[in-house]
Amino acid sequence: MFPARIDTLRLLPELILSGAGILLMLAEPFVTRGRRGVFQTIAVLGAAAALVSTIYPAMHTGTAFSGLLRIDGFSIFVHVLVEFTALMVVLGSGDYLERDHLQKGEYYALILFATVGMCVMGSAAELMTAFVGLETSSISTYILAGFRRDAPRSDESAMKYFLLGSFATAFFLYGVAMIYGATGTTLLGSVTSAGAADPIPLLKLGLALLLVGLGFKVAAAPFQIWTPDVYEGAPAPVTALMASGPKAAAFALLTRILASVGAAGPFWFWALWISAILTMFAGNLAAIAQSSVKRMLAYSSIAHAGYILVALTAVAASDQPARGVAAVLYYLAVYALMKLGAFLMLSQIAGESEEHLQLDDFYGLASRQPVASACFSLFLLSLLGLPATAGFLGKFYIFDAALSERLIWLAVLLAVNTVIGAYYYLRVIVAMYMREPHQSWEPVKIPFAVALVLAISAAGTIYLGLFPGRVMALAMRAAQSLPLH
Repeated sequence: MFPARIDTLRLLPELILSGAGILLMLAEPFVTRGRRGVFQTIAVLGAAAALVSTIYPAMHTGTAFSGLLRIDGFSIFVHVLVEFTALMVVLGSGDYLERDHLQKGEYYALILFATVGMCVMGSAAELMTAFVGLETSSISTYILAGFRRDAPRSDESAMKYFLLGSFATAFFLYGVAMIYGATGTTLLGSVTSAGAADPIPLLKLGLALLLVGLGFKVAAAPFQIWTPDVYEGAPAPVTALMASGPKAAAFALLTRILASVGAAGPFWFWALWISAILTMFAGNLAAIAQSSVKRMLAYSSIAHAGYILVALTAVAASDQPARGVAAVLYYLAVYALMKLGAFLMLSQIAGESEEHLQLDDFYGLASRQPVASACFSLFLLSLLGLPATAGFLGKFYIFDAALSERLIWLAVLLAVNTVIGAYYYLRVIVAMYMREPHQSWEPVKIPFAVALVLAISAAGTIYLGLFPGRVMALAMRAAQSLPLH
């Protein structure tokens, strides 16, 4: 029996991504070594077609496949974000893979399959469906993390990510089982009606295990220990994907559960409050001590997860969480642009096999590669939260959400951590502009495709810093589309 046509339309982006991924896997044995650029072309076309096709589910909102998926403004926002991220990573990967002799169809297929999982997580209205999306995304990124198979750090990255990720997945799955045992359902809307009034201990235990499993995926303290090693060992374009796409999908799932399940907000509030503080300080304080710029950005990713957790805490505390949800969505969009730009820039500056990632490798870079240095500085200043950049307004909306719920201490500690972060971001800029160059290797010419991705990321960072109204209005509309408990 075929699914209803309307259900197929609502799942069209996932079907296109899956089809393009399967085509890449089938084409792999038939493409000669000299023509492997065709893999990137197929992946770009697949990701772009999926992004464009999101217009169809946007025009046909509602539930699909017996209520397992919910297509609403929230899921459409997440779809566009993760599909755009995948498209940018695919565009920015080709020359890196060619340079390091890694050009394979399976690389692009894994990115597309991971994106399918992220899209499912964004739309999931049922916990087992969310688990399927989570695993689809995770298994693909486990393999991508170890794609530089001849590099010991990459192998270590994949092994750590796989072992710890599987452990966290078990927590999530046990949580689903506990919730089913407590309420007799895994549908989020039914969990709301079954457990909102007086949640029993089994339901609370299930929610706690869900938070542990998703806390690992978003690199929230105390489950963040895998992040620096995995981000450092993975190929830089893969790190760009992991730091933006899967994290956005996991935060989207957390947000949907918070908004939909009445018992989650009061029960998770203090856990989110404490985790937000621990995550911000763990990321920022550890980043100060790093001499590797890539590892510093990995710890920075942990700190930014803490900032998003501040907004999620505001969602948990509120009876009208739309403002906090909109702040989460806006920051995820801003964060994706900043991290895509920063890590893809590193993939070029670091050279073959990512040999030049230490801070002293960046000394005097502005005199050798002025445009690359200016672009990288823009991303660092936006991550810092400098006014007129997207990062500033992202933090502003989080401040606004926190203060509207009287979370004064969280807002103060967020400001403190922003000041701490200024030290290590500005240290890289000082190295590029105020130190004498001593590099013995030739400057790397940035290929056109990578330059295009960097230009889009830089333009988006500036645009969202100066004209946030349209995107914030879309985020607010997406937040208001969530079925609230």
